[in-house]
Amino acid sequence: MKILVINCGSSSIKYQLYTMNAEKVLAHGLVERIGSEQSILKHQGVDIEPLIVTAEILDHQQGMNRVLSLLTDPQQGVLQSIDEVKAVGHRVVHGGEDFSQSVVIDEHVIASIRKNVELAPLHNPPNLLGIDAARHHLPHALHVAVFDTAFHQTMPLYAYMYALPQILYKKYKVRRYGFHGTSHQYVCDQAAKLLGRPLEELKLISCHIGNGASCAAVEYGKSIDTSMGLTPLEGLMMGTRCGDIDPAIVPFVMAKEELTLGEVTSMMNKHSGLIGVSGISSDMREITEEAFAGDKSARLALEMYTYRLRKQIGAYVATMDGVDGIIFTAGVGENASVVREWTLKKLSYLGIQLDEEKNAMLSSHSQVISRGDSKVKILVIPTDEELMIARETYRFID
Repeated sequence: MKILVINCGSSSIKYQLYTMNAEKVLAHGLVERIGSEQSILKHQGVDIEPLIVTAEILDHQQGMNRVLSLLTDPQQGVLQSIDEVKAVGHRVVHGGEDFSQSVVIDEHVIASIRKNVELAPLHNPPNLLGIDAARHHLPHALHVAVFDTAFHQTMPLYAYMYALPQILYKKYKVRRYGFHGTSHQYVCDQAAKLLGRPLEELKLISCHIGNGASCAAVEYGKSIDTSMGLTPLEGLMMGTRCGDIDPAIVPFVMAKEELTLGEVTSMMNKHSGLIGVSGISSDMREITEEAFAGDKSARLALEMYTYRLRKQIGAYVATMDGVDGIIFTAGVGENASVVREWTLKKLSYLGIQLDEEKNAMLSSHSQVISRGDSKVKILVIPTDEELMIARETYRFID
């Protein structure tokens, strides 16, 4: 059974082809700079030399055609025919309140995704372009939408509502939605397997920390709170995003610096976080290197980052009245041992005993990095959102 997973950006198509019998990746790749005469297509098939092509790809339709041509190419391909692709799983960022789970795509679903464009104006439009292109080129396949927000639709009302006039919720659906849902769901499933316990018996805190970052409180398999809100700007300090701030800062800075709404929004999303505090980089590897080399701004950025992550974890321990496991995932979570160490060192009241040797080791495999006598298990689990999308899509195939 072959399933193609598609993740479309405004000028990109990321893809992975799976055989679901063994959950094995047959091919993967990326089309970048769509709309340019110098578009780049990177393709890698299993046991095949990687291919990089520069060509004119003016829209997502052309990009999808290129992808499918490569997948069936006699030299670079892994398929005899595109008819072998039985289903396509599409990552869709925002499902609003319309979707609490993955769905088979039809015209009603497309209309609902389009309705939620105002909640994710940078993401939902290219997601729709990808759906349109894939449905055009693969009309025989089952197409499934998998939403970043769906996993968090189990949050209770008191957790997702803002303390604003309720008319804003009733008219515009202003509330907390949360993101990274496929990642949080995947690593919590993996954590239960690693711990040898049913997910329905566990209280877990999932820390997805990459350039974007969010935490989720997952109680007995259900997300009951998450740090991102109406948009991915809320919550933790991130690579370029500020996370939680006093909302009065926005009009204050706008008045002082004579900024437009667009300019202050750009400042909070693209010029804050690690890069804003350090003045060096949004990359945690560079921040850590400079911090230990004596750069005070880099060290401040690292201290702020781990302090705020620790506060979020503490809040979710209180929310769930305890915790069985804390998961670190995504680029920073999986690779930055110092972030894990600094975050956990003042959570000793939970009975956490970190195995320093395991924490320092780099591994591409899921592992428990706490000691055997640790009351709370600490886990590092590489996320695999594409595989989660493939699994969700596979559920709909009879």
